[in-house]
Amino acid sequence: MTVDTPIRQATRPGVLHRVSGWAMRHAGLALVLWVAVLAAVIGTATAVGADYRSDTSLPGTDSQRVTDIFTAHQPKGETASVQIVVRADGGLDAEKPRVESMLAAVRVLPHVSAVADPFGGQGDLSTDRRTAYATVSLDAATADMPVDGVRTIIHRAQDFARPGFQVEVGGDLARKAADSSGGAAEGAGILAALVILVFLFGSLLAATLPLLTAVFAVGSTVGLLMLASHLFKVPEYTTPVMMLVGLGVGIDYALLIFSRYRHELVNGTADPKIVALDTAGRSVMFAGCTVVIALLGLLALGLGSLQGIALGVTMTVLMTMLAAVTLLPSLLTLFGQRIERSVRKHAAKQRRTPGDGWRRLAGAVQRGPWVPLVLGVVALAALSLPALGMRLGFADAGTDDPAKTSRKAYDLLAEGFGPGFNGPLVVVSEGEAQLLGQTLAKDPDIAAVTPPQVTPDGKITTVLAFPKSAPQDAATSDLVQRLRKDTLPKLEGTYLVGGSTAAADDFAAAVSNRLPIFVLVVVGLSAVLLMAVFRSVLIPLKAAVLNLLSIGASLGVITLVFQHGWFGAQAGPIEAFVPVMIFAIVFGLSMDYEVFLVSRIHEEWRRTKDATAAVREGLATTGSVITAAAAIMIVVFGAFLLSPDRMLKQFGLGLATAVLLDALLIRCVIVPAVLRLFGKRAWWLPRALDRALPRIKLEEHA
Repeated sequence: MTVDTPIRQATRPGVLHRVSGWAMRHAGLALVLWVAVLAAVIGTATAVGADYRSDTSLPGTDSQRVTDIFTAHQPKGETASVQIVVRADGGLDAEKPRVESMLAAVRVLPHVSAVADPFGGQGDLSTDRRTAYATVSLDAATADMPVDGVRTIIHRAQDFARPGFQVEVGGDLARKAADSSGGAAEGAGILAALVILVFLFGSLLAATLPLLTAVFAVGSTVGLLMLASHLFKVPEYTTPVMMLVGLGVGIDYALLIFSRYRHELVNGTADPKIVALDTAGRSVMFAGCTVVIALLGLLALGLGSLQGIALGVTMTVLMTMLAAVTLLPSLLTLFGQRIERSVRKHAAKQRRTPGDGWRRLAGAVQRGPWVPLVLGVVALAALSLPALGMRLGFADAGTDDPAKTSRKAYDLLAEGFGPGFNGPLVVVSEGEAQLLGQTLAKDPDIAAVTPPQVTPDGKITTVLAFPKSAPQDAATSDLVQRLRKDTLPKLEGTYLVGGSTAAADDFAAAVSNRLPIFVLVVVGLSAVLLMAVFRSVLIPLKAAVLNLLSIGASLGVITLVFQHGWFGAQAGPIEAFVPVMIFAIVFGLSMDYEVFLVSRIHEEWRRTKDATAAVREGLATTGSVITAAAAIMIVVFGAFLLSPDRMLKQFGLGLATAVLLDALLIRCVIVPAVLRLFGKRAWWLPRALDRALPRIKLEEHA
């Protein structure tokens, strides 16, 4: 990745050279343009607002057909609702006046259209008459209901609580209203990254430049994403995921270019900025393209909810690439003299030759490559094993913080009416359904069945079946499959099973069925790109296998923590789209480190034709940069474990684990061992492929 000799000027400078050169020649103007773009985008987005929408459709599945049937046969559009759950230790009959007063107070609140009476004999009162719930119908759809309006309902209802009389509010809107506004995770990640950069460079100014570059890129993308939400279906959770990836990648890309600049500055290169951009800058652009390819591979899945988030994260990576090769060069030019003084002063204090420790590590690995290779692969495989038992689903209130009112309402309903009450199965029939309720009631895993309800047009009959198991239990998923494949097909007519649990199962099945083509597209395109860059067959194969191992290990860790409840986490299913997103993002980020390390090794190999020495020098030159970049990503991603959102916690843990394993175990131990065993064969490419593949240069002089 680095080179100690001056770079030769190309006869025709490439696009990167011209763009970065313009930014350096007009540094002040480039900075002003970035500030203007950031202000304009944020200002416009703030004025226009966002229109985030989740596309949860699953064409061709039973759960989607149930949704479509209700949409077609219900005369009114679906409106949102919440549930007020009450429990009286001494029985609700004695508390009936208090309950009625509470419901009357809620009934007059804004956005409340109707409040059900739990004493009306509709099954809203538990058999022991100590727990009841009242459905509060709202006058807006879920996406349009103001969060403050839901909080008002929660606070007004809980005003009537007293010792022995508990009042909680449940439902998706109540869960959303109880979540904090966030921001702590992003702030903690940026602060930790700044500490690492100051320690690495010994200068606050030098440490600030990569951070500033990332903040500009992420800030601009947030505004662009808000505007794009009016044209595309972008889920509301895209913004925090985008910031999670953008901060890590943005700081890393700027750090890698700045580290090369610093290296050339210390070595006395005539124009270190040009060298850094023509070497590390090219590597950043190539690595960023591999991340984009991996993210765009999500489009092959054909799932709308993933396409929106793929668009948002792709925009983030593209903006970080642009900032790294335009904004950073302008900052290096504007603050060049001050940075040079601090860098030279810090370098003079270092007594050891840079890279000595990494040379010793590479030498130790090369002396006995089989031991670290086998131990490393076995460790990754062992961590991957729990992922084989991963259960995909959509977390409900049962995985919320026990202190949240939505979780307390969930627990009260499960205790008073049974664990399956929080996730009933919706069974619909097009036509008569005389035997449907009787058949469902006979199932040993169904606790209760509601009387058939007919739509106003008389064409659709609906029955709610309450499982004996909780919505997120494996037994409930097994029940769905048995009803679909065995029980209902024996009846005359067409029957469909929907509901939240069925939808989660359908989503997991859709992902599983389309995963092979997704993996093939991402791995295949990335392998071809690596083959074209490094003119090798074994390098891309090695990269693909090791990247898959690191992804498997990170998914295994997520499974242990969030599915099995390790380290105090709430046990439950893994969010259905998290593994696919982690695969796309981690595969792309893993290629970053592959490019940064192997490009430097490849450079030494071309210069010396000594395969062993090339690996040693490549690790010596890039080891500290890779570990520093990884440390920044780990603290940024790991900071999202502070988020109250379960999905973000899973993303943060998965990405941090993958980067940790990739940077320390794979790049610094396993890769040197594998390349030592490959020897000169690592750089072999059949002549036919050599002629067919395009030539992609990561260094201007290559």
